[in-house]
Amino acid sequence: MKRILARGEAGFDAELERLVSRDVDDTAAAEGVVREILARVRAEGDAAVLELTARFDRVELTAADLRIPEAALERAWHAISDADRSALELSAERIRAFHARQLDRTWLVEETDGVVLGQRVTPLDSVGLYVPGGKASYPSSVLMNAIPARVAGVGRIAMVCPTPDGETNPHVLAAAWLAGVREVYRVGGAQAVAALAYGTASIPAVDKIVGPGNIYVATAKRLVFGTVDIDMVAGPSEILVVSDGSGHPAHVAADLLSQAEHDEMATVVLVTTERGFAAAVVDEVEQQLARLPRQDTARCSWEERGGVFVVETLEQACQVANRFAAEHLELAVERPWEVLGRIRHAGAIFLGHHTPEALGDYAAGPNHVLPTAGTARFFSPLGVEDFIKRSSLVGFTSPALEKLAPQVMHLARLEGLEAHARAVELRVGRKG
Repeated sequence: MKRILARGEAGFDAELERLVSRDVDDTAAAEGVVREILARVRAEGDAAVLELTARFDRVELTAADLRIPEAALERAWHAISDADRSALELSAERIRAFHARQLDRTWLVEETDGVVLGQRVTPLDSVGLYVPGGKASYPSSVLMNAIPARVAGVGRIAMVCPTPDGETNPHVLAAAWLAGVREVYRVGGAQAVAALAYGTASIPAVDKIVGPGNIYVATAKRLVFGTVDIDMVAGPSEILVVSDGSGHPAHVAADLLSQAEHDEMATVVLVTTERGFAAAVVDEVEQQLARLPRQDTARCSWEERGGVFVVETLEQACQVANRFAAEHLELAVERPWEVLGRIRHAGAIFLGHHTPEALGDYAAGPNHVLPTAGTARFFSPLGVEDFIKRSSLVGFTSPALEKLAPQVMHLARLEGLEAHARAVELRVGRKG
């Protein structure tokens, strides 16, 4: 039975710090393997991709087999059930509507003497989308990554998806068709990330790589950053629930398990002001675990990376939440909007008893690609802004240049950059 720790009790601070630190498996071993894969793909191109795919995914392909035909994507869309299509369409529409509100705009402002300053917003030329495949089915990840890119106006979206033992997931392909993705490759792992970053004869390089993956995929993304941009290096799933003892313990237990079933390394935490409520949640977790198809995974997460903490006030609960900076934060309280102002760090915040985290994974609208491992202190959810870039616009007239020339030349010479100063001096005909 999970131990409940109250603030001030022995072990409270140590256990909280253990969970806040998210001490996960050392990536050193994975990094060595990934570096070798990246180097091979960069040097050998398709040949390395094909050999590594045969080794890791147990499927023999030729270069001509790498790309899945558009017709196969369309067939997958029509082959799934009406209920599946309806659910995907509803999710896609809500995701599209939410992200359309994030669109940034080009703007200009005209100052005196004809000075024009501004910002030009342009979409990225190309983006690579990594999606887990095979027996795993994550069509929601296709929608969450591809739709913001399309809203932003990205010209080319290339999707990579592993097909272990040759198994192609129809729902992933159907989601790609729905999201407007027409370039899909049957390759995964670090070799897919390498192909997208460096390019091969069959898989042209992209400017940015987004999407979830295992430790090898995440490590590969981290190592190719700089050659290409990436969305983030995501860790295992996590949820923290703040409770004031209102609501139903079964609901909170279910929400904790909704993340625990993702991964043995998922972190699930309850912080409440009511010890009796905490005990009821622990009982519910045990009962619900027995009925979960992914019981072994969820139990490992709960027992190894689950925490139940009792504090005296909601203010203290919010302090814990901010320290944790959770990927998913539920404010399971009677008046969530009154508590919201105390929260500074969270990837996504779910307000009230009728807003389970699972809603955000599929159909609420906001993106489910969120910062993990405490990086919500400085990272944001995936959004349209991740698929655009900004260029500054500067336009001066001769009188405007004359006005600023003395200060510009003075600062240039202050820094010992004479050529900078002369670039201005030659235009205005005087020394600063």
